[in-house]
Amino acid sequence: MESLKNKTVFITGASAGIGKACAYAFAEQGANVVISARRVEKVSEIAADLSKKFGVKAYAFQLDVRKRADVETAVKNLPADFKNIDILVNNAGLGRGLNKFFEDNPDGWEEMIDTNIKGLLYVTYAVIQQMVERENGHIINISSIAGLEAYPKGSVYCASKAAVESITKSIKMDVVDKNIRVSNIEPGMVETDFSRVRFYGDEEKAKNVYKGITALTAGDIADAVVFIASRKGHVNISQMVIYPTAQASATISHRV
Repeated sequence: MESLKNKTVFITGASAGIGKACAYAFAEQGANVVISARRVEKVSEIAADLSKKFGVKAYAFQLDVRKRADVETAVKNLPADFKNIDILVNNAGLGRGLNKFFEDNPDGWEEMIDTNIKGLLYVTYAVIQQMVERENGHIINISSIAGLEAYPKGSVYCASKAAVESITKSIKMDVVDKNIRVSNIEPGMVETDFSRVRFYGDEEKAKNVYKGITALTAGDIADAVVFIASRKGHVNISQMVIYPTAQASATISHRV
C-alpha cells in the first residue's frame, strides 16, 4: 500500500452517498480533500468535520458539474493549498426514471447526459491538464454495472454509463506516456439516495429497490476507491466490478 498522506484528492458529488464516504475514507488516510456538490451547505459541514476529526486540510465549494464555465473557473481558482490535484474521483452522477423508453421523460435524459457524461468530461478536462504537465495523477471514475450491461427501462442511464466506460479506456490510452493512472469502478446495487433521486423523491419505490437484499454501502465503494488509489505507482487497476453477494447481474438477484 502506498501512502495517501498529504495527497490532494478532489471528489465531485460529495454531499452524500459514495462521494461523502470517499471523502471520509481518504481523510482517514491523511489525504487532504477538495469536495464539491450543488448543496454547498452539506459539503461545507463535511469539510469542517473532516478537518476536526482527522486533522487534514479540507476545502468545500458549490459546483454543478453540468456547467462547463463554472467547472473551469472553480478548478482554476482553487486555493493554493489545493491547486495540485493528485487524485480525481468523478462521483457526481444520477439516474432519472425507470420506464420503458417510449413512456420515459426526456427531461430526465437531459439531466443524465449532462451530469453523467458531460459533467464528467468537463471536470476531467479541467483537472487532467495539470496532471499532464506534472506527469503524475490518478483519475477514478464511479460508473455502474449499467455501463456493462443494459437492462429494461434504463436505456439512457445505461447508455450514459457505457459512455463512461469508453471515455475511461480512451483517456488511459491518451495518457499512457504521462504517468497518469485511470480507473473505473462499476458497482452493482448500492443503498444510497440514488433510487430516491431516480424516483423523484418517492420513498416507497426507493426502498423497494433494496427490499430483501443486503445491498452494498457507500462505505464499501469508498474502501474500493482508496484501495485502487493506494496501489504502488506502477500499478493501474483499470476496472473493478463490485456486486453484493446476493446479486449476480443487473437483473438477477436473490431476495429473502
